[in-house]
Amino acid sequence: MVIQHGDWSTPALDLRPVAPDTGPFPRRDFLEALWNYAPAGDLCLTETSSALVPLVVGEAGLHWVGPPDLVDYRSPLGDDAADLIAEVMATSASGLHYRFDSLPDEAADVVRRGLAKAGLPAEPVRVEVAARLPLPNSFEVFLERVGSKERHEIRRKRRRFREAHGDPVVITSRGTGAGFERFVEMHRASGGGKGSFLTPRMQTLFAALADQDGWAVELLCGEETEPVASAFAWADADGYYLYNSAFDRLSTGSPGIVLVSMLIERAIQRGCRVFDFLKGDEPYKFRLGAVSRLLYGFEGST
Repeated sequence: MVIQHGDWSTPALDLRPVAPDTGPFPRRDFLEALWNYAPAGDLCLTETSSALVPLVVGEAGLHWVGPPDLVDYRSPLGDDAADLIAEVMATSASGLHYRFDSLPDEAADVVRRGLAKAGLPAEPVRVEVAARLPLPNSFEVFLERVGSKERHEIRRKRRRFREAHGDPVVITSRGTGAGFERFVEMHRASGGGKGSFLTPRMQTLFAALADQDGWAVELLCGEETEPVASAFAWADADGYYLYNSAFDRLSTGSPGIVLVSMLIERAIQRGCRVFDFLKGDEPYKFRLGAVSRLLYGFEGST
């Protein structure tokens, strides 16, 4: 039996995402914080005893919870998610517009099978790309893999940082204390669209995430100096997911790359399998050895 409700405490949100390595994004805590930040339409957590899809019905039609630019990966939950999607679509009102975005291969296949079973067009469209770095078992092997040019650049930038600030140190800050406030300050001091992204309203979302398990602000400092770069990220035993970052534009010593290289080094030391740069095809990600993870979408009407 299919049930639709708005109860975030449902046990079905503990089911396994059909797409692996999707970080916090299909999880209850992230989705609930996102919904509280940007409720739009009617929340329809749609479930059976063995599957769940987090949906919203509103002016834009039927879609996942939350804006696509804030959610790097989407994934239905549970072994029977394709059947659940098929039943949802087959019983929806005629002419209802639907849009399912940000789906890795495994999730796209489940949605495709559900749409096809409901008699709807089921050809996925590539919409975005994420960048994922498979991690070796040592930082030395990582440096070998990136090649001599990039290896030289990482070492040169760390040396320049050391000359300007002293030995680099990464400090982990959890919650919404001084570390979080420093991340916000750096972000707002950035130029262009980045500087205007973290509005007071957006800050409320980041603050809600910062108070959840797994999230942290990482601050790059020199010896006895103030932080000059920061990252906002989520991590578990298998992966590190770099959600956002900022650095002091007036600082010397390439603090952004130094911080990323040190986060990669620390993720390797902790035994993570993957360092995920998430959405975006910025060249620096691939210079550091990341590989593309294609993301797909479906759009149409019932």
